[in-house]
Amino acid sequence: MLTVRAARVLGVAEIVLHDSLVDARILALAQKAELIDVGKRCGKRSTAQGVINELLVGCARTGRMVVRLKGGDPMVFGRASEEMRALAAAGIAYEVVPGVSAAMAAAASLKMSLSQRRVARTVHFLTGHGAEGGMPAHDFAALARAGGTLVVYMGGQTVGGLVAHLIEAGMAPEMPAVAVENVSLPTERRFVGTVASLPLLVQQARPVGPVLLMMGRALEDVAVEQGILEVMRGD
Repeated sequence: MLTVRAARVLGVAEIVLHDSLVDARILALAQKAELIDVGKRCGKRSTAQGVINELLVGCARTGRMVVRLKGGDPMVFGRASEEMRALAAAGIAYEVVPGVSAAMAAAASLKMSLSQRRVARTVHFLTGHGAEGGMPAHDFAALARAGGTLVVYMGGQTVGGLVAHLIEAGMAPEMPAVAVENVSLPTERRFVGTVASLPLLVQQARPVGPVLLMMGRALEDVAVEQGILEVMRGD
């Protein structure tokens, strides 16, 4: 998924610093550009954030049109603030072109609304990784009390711990839940179940792409469609 504005900017770019997960068809739109892969992948060799910042500043100082291309929306867990600070400190002007965040893309793919009257009045975007790559320090009790829809980015590797904390904090184990791998791509896969069953579903699927987790009553129709809630009620 790509905005028209982003496609136009790529068409005139002379240098593109891109994430590893960007689809090749999107990179092909930058026909005039030098492509530099600065991707950051969990568990794999990645470009350090400081190096990316230096590259951005160095490329911009050449006077060429530079694009920093991120997957999804750069302002949602995209570490854009660090890169913007580096550019501002160097006195380099920049523009932010918003994209389609994975949460919105997943909701569209599942044909569901993240919020629903009387069911899910709030939506919470969370990261599945802490600053050092471990379990993030969320207030799980507050999240369980708030209800609404929880959307966890990069949660594939920590789903077991996240679920354990949420259930301990009071979330119903039978709450509908979905894990989506490679949201919006042709290789997208969905694993529908409950909060309690989600870790095993993800483990058995062995995803290799980024995984988005979604939990909450707004997912009830998705769970019913897959026969999950009927099975539970039958028990």
